[in-house]
This record gives sequence, structure tokens and C-alpha cells, in this order.
Amino acid sequence: MHTTIDDATLIRNYINGDEKAIELLINKHNQRLSSYIYSKVKDMTVTEDIFQDTFIKVISTFKRGTYNEEGKFLPWVMRIAHNLIIDHFRRNKRMPKYQGNQEFNIFSVLTDDKPNAERQLIKDQIDQDLEVLIEQLPKDQLEVLKMRIYQNMSFNEIAENTEVSINTALGRMRYALINLRKLIEKNQIVLTN
Repeated sequence: MHTTIDDATLIRNYINGDEKAIELLINKHNQRLSSYIYSKVKDMTVTEDIFQDTFIKVISTFKRGTYNEEGKFLPWVMRIAHNLIIDHFRRNKRMPKYQGNQEFNIFSVLTDDKPNAERQLIKDQIDQDLEVLIEQLPKDQLEVLKMRIYQNMSFNEIAENTEVSINTALGRMRYALINLRKLIEKNQIVLTN
């Protein structure tokens, strides 16, 4: 049975207490929104972060009762994602900087995707450092992070397996990432090779 319920109905159902409605809404727009975000940031991890942040903002707006239904849910969600993408680039100032009066050379920013032995060693060390840090997360956050990253489970599946709402699963993932970033900074781990 694959019926498509319109966004307005799903939103109304969620606001009226139906947790499953938000899962359906997220799953309905997952592919389109993820593709849009990825087309801008070109990084799967950043895409997932922005996707989660987008729906956390959506859920917060619903819970505050400030969502204005005009049949324009998807454009509204895309605008939230777009603003978060801009915030991401501002935060990370991703434009490469060049010293002196050097002319821009495309070859200076292109790299070989195949890791050489040194890069592989660095990558292995980063993976080991991250595993140690991940184990320091609170149990509920650790569980969600492992299911999402290592088992590639959807938030719907995570919610079912942990017997919590999708909001709680999203929240735990968000806090896991925030706490992981804090641990990385505290331990001064460099995550680039």
C-alpha cells in the first residue's frame, strides 16, 4: 500500500500528535532535499548534517505553532536548507586562499583521489582517533551514531530499533555530532590529511 498523503495533511497530523506523520514527511522529501544539499556542498557528511538541521528547524517551527500552511511546504524547507548551506560556507570560509600575487591555478587545488601510502596511514590514524572519541559519547548518542554511520540505517529504522520517536533519534544524532566536534577540538585532533 503506497498512498501519497499530501504535505498539509501530514503536517496537520504531526501537529495533532501523530509522530509517524513526520517520518512520512521526511521520507517523502528525503531524496529531493538531500540531492539539493549535496549538489551545493559536495560532501555526504555535511549533507546529512544540514539535512538533520533543516528538519530540526522544521519540527521546532511545528512545535511552536508558527508554521503558516499555504501549500508551500517544499519551497519553505528548501529555503531553510539553502540558508543553512550559506551558514555552513560562511562558518567554514571554504574559498581557498592564495599567498602573495600568485595567479589562480586550477591544478593547485586538484588532488589525486587515490591515497598514497602516507595518506593511507594518516587516514587510518584519523579513523582510530575518531573511534576512541566516539566511544566517549553518551550511550544513547553512541547508539544512534553507530546505527547511522556504520550500519547506514535511516532515522526511521533507528527510531524503530531504539523504540523512540524520529524526533528523538534526530536529536540524539545532532547532539552526538555536536559532542563529537567538542571532543575533537578538546583533544586537538586534526581530521584532514
